[in-house]
Amino acid sequence: MTQKRRNKRNISGWIVLDKPFDVTSTQAVGKLKFLFEAKKAGHAGTLDPLATGILPIALGEATKTVPYIQDGEKIYRFDLVWGSATETDDAEGAVIETSDRRPTEDELRNALPQFTGVITQIPPAYSAIKIKGERAYDLARAGEKVEVPPREVEIEAFELISHSPERSSFEVTCQKGTYVRALARDLARVLGTCGHVGALRRTRVGPFAEEDAVTVDALEAVSRDDRDAMLLPVSAGIADLPEVNVDTRQSATIRLGNPVLLTGANAPIAMDEAAAICAGELVAIGYVEKGQFKPSRVILPG
Repeated sequence: MTQKRRNKRNISGWIVLDKPFDVTSTQAVGKLKFLFEAKKAGHAGTLDPLATGILPIALGEATKTVPYIQDGEKIYRFDLVWGSATETDDAEGAVIETSDRRPTEDELRNALPQFTGVITQIPPAYSAIKIKGERAYDLARAGEKVEVPPREVEIEAFELISHSPERSSFEVTCQKGTYVRALARDLARVLGTCGHVGALRRTRVGPFAEEDAVTVDALEAVSRDDRDAMLLPVSAGIADLPEVNVDTRQSATIRLGNPVLLTGANAPIAMDEAAAICAGELVAIGYVEKGQFKPSRVILPG
């Protein structure tokens, strides 16, 4: 007997998942897509399998706002294990170098300013970056020598939380594209030793923080209606965009992909980017030109 296929739903919104250890971001998306019976789902920023913490997952129309979350500020807490470098720059890989040198707390604090502001880093060979059309980690696992080009990233803050001769804890606030594993590797090198990330947790992505997060266990423990109630609105993904209010008639016009003239004493004349809102619901993302809101990404009603 064949198993009856589940009907997929047109359900939209955000779930801020507290991703568990040893689960890939793709696996996490698949799990939530199954739980919500959603037709479409995606995540906003890959989190390493050995990392835990904030993985924003978009369902349905929320996937159209994923780029705004990916471009947002991120905060990580991580442990740097001193004295051993690994091929993956974290605890998953084989040890490739060791050192007896251990930095002092003063040496650490003096080195951190070198890693704040706009810096250049070479992402790990075991990363999702594409090299000639192939993922770097696929090439590395196949035994090929991987040369990942350097890139500029922005580190807004890099703070020492605790220190011991064998392990130190840090919090880093950074922008898109930063590899914490590379940051740990390079900090150890500057201090004349080697090291790797022993634990990593992401505590913030854009507007989403730990207080917004739910676990897979919590989602599995409730009914479908209660699970649906945990969804954040699609508009949660564009919390930092300025808003323009439109009425029901204008909303219908915008959802056909057409511009509308904004009226009222406070109506803007020009805006590089804005969100059109009708009765608290996101209608579209677009821009304002000569007093008209012009949609570039329409959000269908849920």
